[in-house]
Amino acid sequence: MVKLRDIWQCLYPYGVFRTGKAVYLTFDDGPIPEVTPKVLAILAKYNVKATFFMVGENIDKHPEVFRQVVEAGHQLGNHTYNHLKGWKTPFDEYMSNVARCNKALFEHHPSVFIPTLFRPPYGKATLRQRIALHRKGYKIIYWDILTRDYDASVTPEQMLRLIQRETRPGSIINFHDSLKSNERMLEVLPKAIEWLQKEGYEIRGL
Repeated sequence: MVKLRDIWQCLYPYGVFRTGKAVYLTFDDGPIPEVTPKVLAILAKYNVKATFFMVGENIDKHPEVFRQVVEAGHQLGNHTYNHLKGWKTPFDEYMSNVARCNKALFEHHPSVFIPTLFRPPYGKATLRQRIALHRKGYKIIYWDILTRDYDASVTPEQMLRLIQRETRPGSIINFHDSLKSNERMLEVLPKAIEWLQKEGYEIRGL
């Protein structure tokens, strides 16, 4: 049976929706001092790594939290500087904003390699933007499981059931270390990790 996410893979060339055999935890929109350190504590408790797609503006506002993610050994990704929606942003402005996010990453931790992973905010980037990013060496990462942890109408129980129902080898799970997601995400994350480990999945960053 063909699933919608498999159709998306065809409709969005230069994008990755699922990869490999492990399960990949990803977090968008941080770093946020009220949320990101709590995420790091949960990941450390279960000894798992993840990928954080960071907004450059938040890095500049909270460099100490950014350094906590780096020093914990997690993988970094670019999420633009101002969380721009590609469909509504002119090409040159969008590409400049991506570069500005990389500048923030490097300035606050010079030992960090500039990330080659990129996630378009809202999952929305034009074909021209995606082609240009691909040519610059970026691997454009989407997801095949969107937890909707930012949506107050979605309960933690619903999020966990979604993860349990949809996860398969190679799944990329999208969480958010943001104020919108805070309590719901933090409730679901340890339960999801415990379930994934019980099912025998390797959990890692991309």
